[in-house]
Amino acid sequence: MNDIPMIRSAEVAAAQASGRPVVALESTIITHGMPYPQNLSVARQVEDDLRGMGVTPATIAVIDGVLHLGLEDATLETLAQAKAVSKLSRADIAACLATKGTGATTVAATLIAARLAGISVFATGGIGGVHRGAEESFDVSADLLELAQTPVTVVAAGAKAILDVAKTLEVLETHGVPVISVGQDSFPAFWSAQSEHKSPLRMDDAETIADAHLLRQSIGLPGGQLVANPIPQQDEIAAQELAPIIA
Repeated sequence: MNDIPMIRSAEVAAAQASGRPVVALESTIITHGMPYPQNLSVARQVEDDLRGMGVTPATIAVIDGVLHLGLEDATLETLAQAKAVSKLSRADIAACLATKGTGATTVAATLIAARLAGISVFATGGIGGVHRGAEESFDVSADLLELAQTPVTVVAAGAKAILDVAKTLEVLETHGVPVISVGQDSFPAFWSAQSEHKSPLRMDDAETIADAHLLRQSIGLPGGQLVANPIPQQDEIAAQELAPIIA
């Protein structure tokens, strides 16, 4: 079996060697979510926000056939300006490594990379899920099944609001993924703090959420958990304002 071509940034390597906390970050928001230079400034801001809380960020991407766990700033800037970057999920991350390609990781691929790196927490904006009309298109994100089998806690502001959120919650429940909303009974709606959907679980502090993660492993349950941390109300767009636009 070939060894996985993988490299940690100096910052991530030092943090893991000393036992300091590390949080994984995806990279498709950089390559597919925003134009340059906004993508670069947002990526740097997210990393700096984590550092400000005493946490080491590990932005994950495949570059020239090597899995990078944490990006040096010059590499981050190069990725932010790169063209024709692949969007990697479970189905194609190994192929990208084998063909020496460059790709940005989705939620599913970032979960896989985080597990390989021994990183237990991954933060993102919103997960993928069941698309509207999926009963005809069968369009269901690989993020959901990856959450069901990869033991990483994902912290997000909910599922992307353009999705069929009710069906997304049903699929997560079917596959045994805990969905935990932080400090509220409503499942947050990405751009909006509240939604019409009741959260399956509620927890109010990080310690309890961490205990739940560790107990899943102790029990022998596969997969991770989704922690739905609502956007601050002063930054939200109200759900009733967005509903007609999404429709």
